[in-house]
Amino acid sequence: MERQVVQRAKEAFLSGRTRPLEFRLQQLYALKRMITEKETEISTAVKQDINRSQYDTPLVELIGIENEISLAIEKLAEWAAPRPVEKNLLTISDEAYIQPEPLGVVLIIGAWNYPWALNLLPLVGAIAAGNAAVVKPSELSEYSSLLLRALLPRYLDKDLYPVVTGGVSETQELLRIKFDHIFYTGSSTVGKLVMEAAARNLTPVTLELGGKSPCYIDKNCEIRVACRRITWGKFINCGQTCIAPDYILCEPCIQGRVVECIRQTLLEFYGADPKCSPDYGRIINQRHFNRVMGLMEGYTPVVGGQSDASQCYIAPTVLKDVPPHSRLMQEEIFGPLLPIVTVSDMDDAIRFINEREKPLALYIFCSDKKASKHMIAETSSGGVTVNDIMMHYTLCSLPFGGVGQSGMGRYHGKHTFDQLSHHKSCLVRSLGMESVNLARYPPQDRRRARRARMALKSPLIDMSKRTLVWAVVATIIGCGLLITLLVILLMAAGLNCTCWYWRGFYN
Repeated sequence: MERQVVQRAKEAFLSGRTRPLEFRLQQLYALKRMITEKETEISTAVKQDINRSQYDTPLVELIGIENEISLAIEKLAEWAAPRPVEKNLLTISDEAYIQPEPLGVVLIIGAWNYPWALNLLPLVGAIAAGNAAVVKPSELSEYSSLLLRALLPRYLDKDLYPVVTGGVSETQELLRIKFDHIFYTGSSTVGKLVMEAAARNLTPVTLELGGKSPCYIDKNCEIRVACRRITWGKFINCGQTCIAPDYILCEPCIQGRVVECIRQTLLEFYGADPKCSPDYGRIINQRHFNRVMGLMEGYTPVVGGQSDASQCYIAPTVLKDVPPHSRLMQEEIFGPLLPIVTVSDMDDAIRFINEREKPLALYIFCSDKKASKHMIAETSSGGVTVNDIMMHYTLCSLPFGGVGQSGMGRYHGKHTFDQLSHHKSCLVRSLGMESVNLARYPPQDRRRARRARMALKSPLIDMSKRTLVWAVVATIIGCGLLITLLVILLMAAGLNCTCWYWRGFYN
């Protein structure tokens, strides 16, 4: 079945109907209409999957999708247009440009924690770039996956953008098929398997993975504000966010205050019993519940720690003085546990971060801009937000993606369009002016070789600047001609005066 679906998508793509920008715009408008018209159904499905508040799904997923679609609609003609490049002396009179073109059929394997954004954001870029796309949502977010399978064919071309549901066996079968690009969001463990499968067909991949994203709190910042923002970013979606702060780094002198501020913020957000709060979610399933609970073994929480296996509920939990080499600090938590590790200062925090795999995100809470820039410069991560949590993800103009173990490739806005396009190099030359090319032809001699070397080593010329140069040259020439004309007129006038003088003298 999977092969038949992919074959139909390939045939639909080869028919050429994704090429016109009008068709792509039509599909983007339809996708936006789906999000608007089915917001309530989508929010209900996510509520059934992970008990997320009906108010949170529009805020953390749907509005972002709508913004991405609106940007793609507005900028599509600009993104898809040929992009002129600089030229050298050999090609100064030629046409040189980069032409974005569709890759073909893209496989999008989404994740369950944000089942709409992580499936549809790549799809927006795939549509805008003129590709066909097979969407494979996670089987763990069952209600969202079934709803996506039901809705997408009603709004989009069902041959070009099919949805394949199912579990591991269906995903494995898809990975055996040759695609033109694979876009995967999920764990590093599965990401390696995806990359291995793609390598058999030399298929390029985008891997949006996770990792342990550190959060450094400087002792001189506004700790109360920092802890409110950290608490929101960590415990929204029950901690099941790839760019949630995985652990806190701070000096021992402020650790107690950080714990107390988080405790007060949790009371403010979710009340005395988060289990009863409509704003607090649940772990996706029993297996993940057991995994997160296992990470907490051997520790005494200073905040939270309560759980209920029957509801896959784990309270927002804070653990302090966590040893750097503990299991809790080796695995991505992906749940509502927040360990605190103490460091002596910012430089010690930088060393701690650099001794580990590169994270998907880094968070710095610091009032000193110079110190923040120092930490940004001395560490490597997929993205950075200073004095907030996760907000870099919301900005379409910033590329989102990992580095090293946290992933490869980037997306959001124009970056998704570029990631899912082939940038074809185009040089259009004339068959005229053949004398310019003679220096590169045999038979060669020293004079010809010297001329060819000079031409090949000439600096690149920005044609926009060239236009300015020619305008200056034209102005100078024009001024020169004007001055010459004035001189001629003055000379003529002077000659005329002389004639009148001598005529008067003789008379």
